[in-house]
Amino acid sequence: MPHEKIVIITTGSQGEPTSGLVRIANRDHRQLNIIKGDTVVYSASPIPGNESLINRTVDSLFKQGADVYYGRMAQTHVHGHASQEELKLLLNLVKPKFFMPIHGEYRHLNLHAKLAQSVGIPQENTFLLEDGDILELNPQSGKVTGKVASGNVYVDGLSVGDVGGIVLRNRRMLSRDGIVVVIIAVNKQTGKLVGRPDIVSRGFVDTNESKDMLEESRDLVAKIMDHGGKHTAERGFADNKVRAALNRFFYEQTKRRPMILPVMVRV
Repeated sequence: MPHEKIVIITTGSQGEPTSGLVRIANRDHRQLNIIKGDTVVYSASPIPGNESLINRTVDSLFKQGADVYYGRMAQTHVHGHASQEELKLLLNLVKPKFFMPIHGEYRHLNLHAKLAQSVGIPQENTFLLEDGDILELNPQSGKVTGKVASGNVYVDGLSVGDVGGIVLRNRRMLSRDGIVVVIIAVNKQTGKLVGRPDIVSRGFVDTNESKDMLEESRDLVAKIMDHGGKHTAERGFADNKVRAALNRFFYEQTKRRPMILPVMVRV
């Protein structure tokens, strides 16, 4: 069949990584590829947050010689939601006894419920629910009877739903400012410092470019441990004093707060 007689309808209007259009744009589709002069029409406007994915796909299509029609300038958007008159028609055809709008933000649900009431559904049979609400119905009436826990479920490897807030907070901290591990060797008999502390940095600073700062931080830890007196060998002393001092020092030097993990080794 001549190429100019072929129309292909595919997914990918929002730049979804595994969609058909994105795989075509990335030259990763097993059956389809762009030929110079092809026309690609986006029939949906970008959902806020997807702009960068869509722009990357559009750029790739242009690079392969396609003519791409997209965005408001092209006026090719096809709305995915029914209009008020279409919703009224559906309600009049179905004539539900109870009505519970389920799609959209709360303001959309509220307006949809009022629309249903405007075509004759009683207010007492119209239910505006939030996530977790329990609705019980019988042939005569309905009511909200309670609430169950709801929300995002995090999947972390083999763990489903039990990723704690502390774990997520620590991961955000690590991704933002990195981690510094302070290795402190002390004599297990006297509790005194053995040698200079070692500093290991990951995701915080370049160890070559910040060599002087890291050396200064080692001296700072050694000074703290030498002035610890009889408390030197206590784990709590190292955790609190060393962490507080390094946190203050690194912030003064970099305006960042890496996760600081003191490790005491008794030798």
